[in-house]
Amino acid sequence: MSIHGVRLLVAAQFASGLADNALLVVAIACLVRMGEAAWLAPLLKLVFTMAYVVLAPFVGVLADRWPKERVMLAANLLKACAPLAMLVGLHPLAAFCIAGPGAACYSPAKYGLVTERVPAAALVQANGWLEVTTVGSIILGTALGGWLVSDAFAALWGPAGVQGGQAALVAVMAVYLAAGVLNGCIARRPAAGASSPWRLPALLSRFGLAQRVLWRDRAGGMSLSVTTLFWGAGATLQFVVLAWAQQSLGLGLDQAAYLQAVVAVGIAAGARLAGRWVSLAQAPRVLPLGVLIGLAVPLMTLVDTVGWAVPLLAAVGFASGAFIVPMNALLQHRGHVLLSPGESIAVQNFSENLSVLLMLGAYTLLLALGWTTGLLIASLGLLVAGCTALAGWRWRVSRRVAPHGSLQHPVAQATPPPP
Repeated sequence: MSIHGVRLLVAAQFASGLADNALLVVAIACLVRMGEAAWLAPLLKLVFTMAYVVLAPFVGVLADRWPKERVMLAANLLKACAPLAMLVGLHPLAAFCIAGPGAACYSPAKYGLVTERVPAAALVQANGWLEVTTVGSIILGTALGGWLVSDAFAALWGPAGVQGGQAALVAVMAVYLAAGVLNGCIARRPAAGASSPWRLPALLSRFGLAQRVLWRDRAGGMSLSVTTLFWGAGATLQFVVLAWAQQSLGLGLDQAAYLQAVVAVGIAAGARLAGRWVSLAQAPRVLPLGVLIGLAVPLMTLVDTVGWAVPLLAAVGFASGAFIVPMNALLQHRGHVLLSPGESIAVQNFSENLSVLLMLGAYTLLLALGWTTGLLIASLGLLVAGCTALAGWRWRVSRRVAPHGSLQHPVAQATPPPP
C-alpha cells in the first residue's frame, strides 16, 4: 500500500471515528430532550457493540468478497443513515441499530486492508498510526458532539429557524459522508476472497473453524487472549475512573471525564512509540508491560489528589498503548497468515467485543451487589496482571516445548483452512 493510500486510510478512519463519537453524544442529548429514562443512554453503546458480536460470522466474508475500500465506503454511507433517520423522527435507539451494523462492517474491511497491503515488517507502525488516529477521534469526536449539542451551536441556527438538534444531526451526517469520500479515493484492488461461501450454515461453520484456528495458533492465541482481556478491561476502566474521580477526588462528572482524556493521550503517545521502536518479531516482549499495567491500576486507590492522579493515569495509558499496538499487529499478521484478512478481523472483533459486553455486565452486577469502587479497581487490576502473566508463562512454556517450526517465529507462514 502506498504512503498516499495509508494516509487516505488514516484520514478516513479519523473522520469515521469522529462521527461515531459525536453521534453518541448527540443521540444522548436527543434522549434527554425527549424526556427518556436515563438507563436508555448506556443501551446506545450496548446496541452499537452488540452488532460486532452478532454479525461477526458475516462481516468478515463481506469484507473479503468485495474490495475493502468499497466496503468501507458502503459502511460509512450506512452509518450516515443513522443521523438521517433520527432527523426524520426515528428513535435514537432504533437509529443505533443502523449505525452498529455499519461499524461492524467497517472494522474488518479497515484492518483487513492494512494486513493485505502493508508489509509484515511495517504492521506495528501502521497499527500505531491507526491507534493514535482512533484515540484522537474519540477525544475530538466527544468534544465535537459536546459542541454540537451546546447552546452556543444552537444559537448559530436560531435566527435561520433551524433547530440546533437538527443541525447537529446534519453535521454528523456530513462527517460520515466526508469519510466515505476519502474511502472512495483509495486505489481499488480485486477482492481477496470472492469465492467465500454465502450460505448461512457454511458461514457459521467456517466462522467456528476460524475461531478454532486462530485461538489454537501459538502466537495468534496468545495475542488474541490478551487483546480480548484488555478491550474488556479498558471499557470497564472507563466507568471505574468516572466513579473513582467523583468519589475519591471530589470532581464533577465533566471534570472526571477529562481524566479519561488523560488516559487517551497517554495511549496515543505509547502507541506512537511502539509503532516506531517495536518490530513484529519483538511483539511478545511487551507482555511484561501488561502485568505492570495491572499492578499500577490498584494504585489509584491510594491517590486522593488530581496532581497525583494525572501522572498515574497518563502512565497507565502510555503503557497500555505501547502494549496493545504490538499485540494487535501480531494478531493481525497471524490472522492474515492463517485465515483471510477480513475473516481474521471478524474473529478478533467477536472475541474482543464479547469481552466488553461480559465485563461490563459483571461490573454492573458487582455494583448491584454492593462492591465498593476501591474493591472493583483492585480486582480489575489484579485480573489484568494475573491473566497477562499467565499468557506470558504459557508463551514461554510453548517455546520450550516446541522450539522449532513456524510457530517459533510470529512472522512465519502457515496454511489457511479450506473455504
